Amino acid sequence: NSRTGFLGKSQGILLRVIPAGRVGFIRKTVECKESRIGKKPIEVPSNVTLTLEEQFVKAKGPLGELSLNYPTEVKVVKEETGKLRVFKTVETKRANQMHGLFRTLTDNIIVGVSKGFDKRLQLVGVGYRATVEGKDLVMNLGFSHPVRMAVPEGLQVKVEENTRIIVSGYDKSEIGQFAATIKKWRPPEPYKGKGIRYQDEIVRRKEGKAGKKK
Repeated sequence: NSRTGFLGKSQGILLRVIPAGRVGFIRKTVECKESRIGKKPIEVPSNVTLTLEEQFVKAKGPLGELSLNYPTEVKVVKEETGKLRVFKTVETKRANQMHGLFRTLTDNIIVGVSKGFDKRLQLVGVGYRATVEGKDLVMNLGFSHPVRMAVPEGLQVKVEENTRIIVSGYDKSEIGQFAATIKKWRPPEPYKGKGIRYQDEIVRRKEGKAGKKK
């Protein structure tokens, strides 16, 4: 058949009849998926004050103050209900990615300044202990000297039963970074599971050489 035409569209793919003797192609149409997270409205508690522009928001609450700048692909709008919504300004794949991400980041700063966040870690190992001395976290982790870490401004650290560390504050990103720095001192080793792990973290264990010989 020397004629060219469309056979139809199925799941975003356009099918074309190719004339005999000619090199043809199938063109795939990539459809941008809507972000389910991005479409959700954001609740704003009564104890949070907002300063709002299309590409900027600042949230002030009882625990502190945080701000967020938005890329040009998205904007933030306050509705008559008092809720916030993040909208895309263009229809692209990157805009869809930014839509969900910045909706999450916006929610994080509002929850952060009103309720706060925490990250919990567990010390596992004979003799592993932690204490808080002034503004420092001090850990005995089997080294020749204790590990002393200054707690960053805006964060609080509490130790329970000498082996549970709780990092809290209003900036979720800073909490995560400091918790990750603590963990780096003794990442869980795969044979006995000794080290510093996040609460509820599952450590994949390996069988030792002695166990393999059995």
